[in-house]
Amino acid sequence: MKKFQTRTALAASALLTWALSAQAHEAASVPANVVQLSATGQVEVAQDMLTMRLSTRREATDANTVQNQLKVALEQALALARPQARAGALEVRTGGFGLTPRYGRDGQINGWQGTAELLLEGTDIPRVTATAGQIQSLTVSQAYFGLSREATLKLETEAQAQAIERFKRKADEVSKAFGFNGYSVREVSVSSADQPVYRPAPRMMAMEAKAAVADAPVPVEAGKTAVTVMVNGAIQMK
Repeated sequence: MKKFQTRTALAASALLTWALSAQAHEAASVPANVVQLSATGQVEVAQDMLTMRLSTRREATDANTVQNQLKVALEQALALARPQARAGALEVRTGGFGLTPRYGRDGQINGWQGTAELLLEGTDIPRVTATAGQIQSLTVSQAYFGLSREATLKLETEAQAQAIERFKRKADEVSKAFGFNGYSVREVSVSSADQPVYRPAPRMMAMEAKAAVADAPVPVEAGKTAVTVMVNGAIQMK
């Protein structure tokens, strides 16, 4: 019985020693004088790329008629748009093309309807709008501005440099405020996002564009976008 009690006491003592050692190790591993910081860099710029979606809708009693009508309308639009295409300045591509059945009150198919789309996109905004104005077989259903990839990368670089400089300045100020002479960066993360600042709608859409004078450019107006870069991290004051 005494041997059992002795073994139990030794086991309890060993367990206590291990627990105290683990706590001491954990306390030692917790960094001291560490501060979490964040900083933001933002560059605002006018949007430089325009996308215009042109579409048409057809209906008939049989699917072949609808399909042929859509093909003719799309081919006429492509015949006008393709010669104007320039890499980056104006890209031309087809969008959605599909047919769906039309049902009567009796639940039976009594006809077909379908839509076809053409997309004009590029940084040469006058060329894009002029091409859209020349196309008569389709009408403008949507138009929106954005940033080209080249502009986005350039602005992200500027915003990132701004955010990093602000992070470093804030780290220096905080360290000195706490009575330290300097700091080292423990960890850091950088992320970016595009934020539309103002995007006015095109002044002429759909039916208005259809009623416009032939060959007249579709009037649009670009807004602005803010490219934002966030820097988050932790510093070790020393």
